[in-house]
Amino acid sequence: MAEMLAQGKQPEVLFWVGCAGSFDDRAKKITKAFVRILNRANVSFAVLGTEESCTGDPAKRAGNEFLFQMQAMMNIEVLNAYEAKKIVTACPHCFNTLKNEYPELGGKYEVVHHTEFLKSLLDDGRLTIEGGQFKGKRITFHDPCYLGRANNVYEAPRDLILKLDAELVEMKRSKANGLCCGAGGAQMFKDAEPGNKEINVERTEDALETKPEIIAAGCPFCNTMMTDGIKNKEKEGEVKVMDIAELIANAQDL
Repeated sequence: MAEMLAQGKQPEVLFWVGCAGSFDDRAKKITKAFVRILNRANVSFAVLGTEESCTGDPAKRAGNEFLFQMQAMMNIEVLNAYEAKKIVTACPHCFNTLKNEYPELGGKYEVVHHTEFLKSLLDDGRLTIEGGQFKGKRITFHDPCYLGRANNVYEAPRDLILKLDAELVEMKRSKANGLCCGAGGAQMFKDAEPGNKEINVERTEDALETKPEIIAAGCPFCNTMMTDGIKNKEKEGEVKVMDIAELIANAQDL
């Protein structure tokens, strides 16, 4: 970001990578797929790099409001210094926090989830996708809590799956009635509590009932939980878990 501003350029969007997209090996692949699409569509974008810190979502959900506000204020200072206007992120947790919780602390930005941004690129004709390898494939979409119920974004990811000429199959519990993958509310970072079944296994069973070839996700945490669920069910060779950005990048052979 600093380099672009030094050249007197303001990027079209700031890509907020997020902790998962920066450090988790599986989520890094989602980050790379999304960047390949941005480059293909000639989107001028910037990242904060080492100046990007955790949005504070896990701290806030775990009840540490003080830590959340410290993390948020640091990020807002950086974002405002760079005069960030539009932020796109592939993580619904970052998306929800930046969009809904930063404004009252002085951070007002236009924030979009990567599925919404990808749909806008298609609608504007800046990106074209042909079904290719996904034509006719059975794909079910798992709604991330912070994308769906918290922010009412249901159609963008589904529209993208349909654009791939795939067969979109819905789980019984989907959209507003979707079931959490089990990672939200900072649960990702703690051990499971006593019980007879893990929530991610329950959710994976919902997905497997649709007999999918691919479970599509729009969140790095959901991706991890559903992948673990597939391993638990010993279906690794049969069913893939892929982010929407990966589906589009692969359809384009990017």
